[in-house]
Amino acid sequence: MSGPAAYARFESVNGAVIHRLPLEAFPNFWVYAYLVLKDECRILIDCGSGTDPSHENLLSGLQRAGLATSDLTHILLTHAHIDHYGGLSQLKPLTDAKIGCHELDVPTISDHNEKLDSMAMRHASFLIEAGLDQETVDALLGIYRFTKSFYRSVPVDMTYEAHELQIGPLEMIHLPGHCAGHVAMRLDDIIFCGDMVVEGVTPHLFPRSISPYNGLDHYLASLEKLQIWSHGSRLILSGHDDIKTDLSTSIEASHQNIIHRMSKAVEALHVPLTIAEVCTAVYGETDGYQKLLVIEKTGAYIEYFDKHGMIEVVSDAGIKKYRRLGGIPDDGILSKLKYTVIE
Repeated sequence: MSGPAAYARFESVNGAVIHRLPLEAFPNFWVYAYLVLKDECRILIDCGSGTDPSHENLLSGLQRAGLATSDLTHILLTHAHIDHYGGLSQLKPLTDAKIGCHELDVPTISDHNEKLDSMAMRHASFLIEAGLDQETVDALLGIYRFTKSFYRSVPVDMTYEAHELQIGPLEMIHLPGHCAGHVAMRLDDIIFCGDMVVEGVTPHLFPRSISPYNGLDHYLASLEKLQIWSHGSRLILSGHDDIKTDLSTSIEASHQNIIHRMSKAVEALHVPLTIAEVCTAVYGETDGYQKLLVIEKTGAYIEYFDKHGMIEVVSDAGIKKYRRLGGIPDDGILSKLKYTVIE
């Protein structure tokens, strides 16, 4: 979400109060944290990036809701991406609230430096295999590390599966794909969906070669699970967008966005191309952090095509290139997107 975000107050069908807190995670890039007040629980869902503006927004948002950081009982994360968990570093010294996340995200939160080093090595291997030169790889890795350099590891007090996906008044469902430990949370008739559906785009995707439990197969399966699990909900509260009242429409829009991008990839793959070349065909010329994001997402598309037997590897002077297999019509590839089953 870019541009100003808005504070708002909601109430569930059973009287729980939710305050939506807008946080400027990075310059002109906004996210939402949510403060849930139910019985004795005062739960903060997500906490921004930890940059000074984000932290100041969080403190002022809590003050507007009538609470101090010391009043919080829990800080629960929808997923371990820096714009949603980075605020823990500054928040932890100010509160005794119990910190929770899904088991798969614990290393990112509580052993950050080691996890960052491991992920940087996997990114480097992927970017080289994608066909980028070493100078570009080094620049993109520098950007990747910089966006996470201000976070310091924070211990996790509770994990969701160990609590049978129920903490206080919040029921949860594990939805990997965008992030290994991504969850949605339900409070009465309200769903906190994190980044599962994002207005106008699909959430960022890694290939599973970079990080397990990521990738397009997992994301598509999670969309289907979310659709079923959230039946009967009244409001969908997102990590980046305004409220949604029709999740089916948002999920269908996510499918259509994926199909639109992958259609371009299918068309480009009539000739052998590297992942970087496919990325340019799909997204055009990009640079900086945007270049890193779109080449990772393109890697997830290529991984999907490869897994489902739709492309072949063609080596060209030692550089891995891909070409679509003959005899498979475009709609034969794209029609499978809604009906993927994780093996």
